[in-house]
Amino acid sequence: MRYRLTFFITCTIFYSFGQYSKGDSLRGSINENRSWWDVSHYTLEVQVDIPGRFIRGKNTIAFKTISPPKLMQVDLQDPLNIDSAVFHSVKCKWTHFYNAWNIELPGEVNTTDSLIVYYSGKPRAARFPPWDGGFIWKKDDKGRDWVGVSCQGLGASVWWPNKDHQYDEPDKGMDILITTPDSLTNISNGKLISKIQNRNKTITWHHRVINPINNYDATINIGKYVVVKDSFEGKNGRLAIEYAVLDYNKDKIESHLKKDTKDMLRSLEYWFGPYPFYEDGYRLVETSYLGMEHQSAIAYGNKFKKGYLGTDRSKTGVGMLWDFIIIHESGHEWFGNNITCSDNADMWIHEGFTTYSEVLFLESTHGKDTANMYVIGLRKNIRNDVPVIGDYGVNKEGSGDMYDKGANMIHTIRQVINNDSVFHNILLGLNEDFAKKSVSTKQIESYISEKSGRDFSPVFDQYLRTSNIPVFEYTVQKGKIVYRFTNCNTNFKMPLKIITDKNEVLWLEVTKDKKEAKLPVQTKTVRVDYNFFILQKQGFTKNKQK
Repeated sequence: MRYRLTFFITCTIFYSFGQYSKGDSLRGSINENRSWWDVSHYTLEVQVDIPGRFIRGKNTIAFKTISPPKLMQVDLQDPLNIDSAVFHSVKCKWTHFYNAWNIELPGEVNTTDSLIVYYSGKPRAARFPPWDGGFIWKKDDKGRDWVGVSCQGLGASVWWPNKDHQYDEPDKGMDILITTPDSLTNISNGKLISKIQNRNKTITWHHRVINPINNYDATINIGKYVVVKDSFEGKNGRLAIEYAVLDYNKDKIESHLKKDTKDMLRSLEYWFGPYPFYEDGYRLVETSYLGMEHQSAIAYGNKFKKGYLGTDRSKTGVGMLWDFIIIHESGHEWFGNNITCSDNADMWIHEGFTTYSEVLFLESTHGKDTANMYVIGLRKNIRNDVPVIGDYGVNKEGSGDMYDKGANMIHTIRQVINNDSVFHNILLGLNEDFAKKSVSTKQIESYISEKSGRDFSPVFDQYLRTSNIPVFEYTVQKGKIVYRFTNCNTNFKMPLKIITDKNEVLWLEVTKDKKEAKLPVQTKTVRVDYNFFILQKQGFTKNKQK
């Protein structure tokens, strides 16, 4: 069994005001019908009926028994149905509650064993992919079928039966066999093992993933694709690259995709360490929706434009220097696919660090000042509506601020560490020590505090568990500065880099209590270094502090 650094939380789920249902708990918790077995491998076989928008298939779930067996919870969402489940050649009985199917395994369960689940139906159609996902039935510009799937958050059980929780990935990877009309090509994760021409004018495309993979990363892409092969000489040797685009966009590979892809790999391998999935290769796949971090088969739908669909999220101009989707979705290969949060409440681990990968890419390609301008510009998007961390055990993400606020928190921590060599080693260490593991926010917090030599728990508590941005209040008078934090937790503290009107630097350890410090001679004004994500205000509020 692959060792997982999973943070198990034992808690009571309160269904206050009807916020959560029993179905949310079944989807989001590690209950007794999930905890006794560990997924080793999935073999997923699916036939896709495009005209009927119907799928039929089976999933062979290989698993290890880690405690006495109970019922076996397999997840599959309406309107799909399990047709039968077979264990040791015997059909199983089950109970179906919400989207959980609790299967009775007849007879003795071995230490290593497998269950075959047959299923079929019309899968949920995506309403607004990738944010509101499901199966995507589209036509390309020439009116030909173009099919895909995107299911992060919603869950992979929207299109195939599995243990639909991020804490348990298949230790030995996954085989994906997709049958399509023989006029079309399917692109899935990992390496193409074979394509078998069937008698009924269909082809079965067999892809194999060697590494553990998040369930929501497993994907299909059916269309009139052409595939161009390339390679990258990286830290672990030669990495196989493929670009899969619709046939009429083949010229865009050389003119648009290749440069940012190679620059991305060079930059992120420097900052985070080797690309995590050399055995499975790296692939960009053109999709009808914007993008998704499908492991080793990155969904690319940025329409071959710079920026985010031709716009700059930072509103600084810097965001137009590169293709947002190539960098962001590929950044998830390290944070999201290599390091995976064990509960969706901690999704900031994926999105905050990956948004910061955009900053690091810019630092590698355009310099540190440009990168700083970009991350500071992203603050305009932050709403501070609810905490970044969601509710545990119910498949509940926190605020969408997990992207830009998460990145700015990481940027602030970098300033506090004030040693880029230490910060760089933390990023490398995270991807080595937590490689292909599921982790919690607490583990990431503890790691950063330990490796930096500073307790960052007050910072994480403030930026992840509240929606308040600290305010640095100060006055300059008679050669000194009087200062404090407001709009913060009682225990919040953080050093700030202060810059005077003479460009002199002063470091202050700031808490909610008023303090004072001497200023250099003839200082009239000061400001906090803009790289710190705080608000600043001259003068002190008279109202009671929070």
